[in-house]
Amino acid sequence: MHRTAPTTPRAPRPERRTERRSHADYTGGVYGSLLAASVIIGAGDLGSFPRTELVLLLLLSSLVFWVAHVHAQLFGARLAQHALDRRTVLHVCRDEWPIVKAAVPPAAALAVSPLLGLGVEGSLWFALAVAVAGQVGWSVAAARRAGATRRLMAVAASVNLLLGLLIILFKIVLND
Repeated sequence: MHRTAPTTPRAPRPERRTERRSHADYTGGVYGSLLAASVIIGAGDLGSFPRTELVLLLLLSSLVFWVAHVHAQLFGARLAQHALDRRTVLHVCRDEWPIVKAAVPPAAALAVSPLLGLGVEGSLWFALAVAVAGQVGWSVAAARRAGATRRLMAVAASVNLLLGLLIILFKIVLND
């Protein structure tokens, strides 16, 4: 009679974590940064605590868009391919999380702006610049992870910088 050794749960293999990271999709980060820049421009008149309100608006908007993207992935393309299970749901939630992560730097910029001596308008411009820089950074990270050449990474950065500058142009035009 052949006896098998008792099995013990295995820890996740480091190469699987590395493989998961190497296949990461940073599209959500680019999208989230663009969303953050749009929220900053569209904030309009805020109440008595404009920085706090805008920080909350940025973070809560990113959470709503994250939920919307998770929902679209789960009940759109994913459902047509296979049944939903806990692993799939967690995978989609993790893949779409960069949308929320992208809102954190502009929100942090707003939060620390008083320490830099910035008024409300200066804080908005600072947060907008951080959002655009994040957008460019996420696009370069996505291109790099995809194995793009330096030239293609530069193109990705340039296109995203152009999109960010368009948002800044909208802010300038709308404020006049």
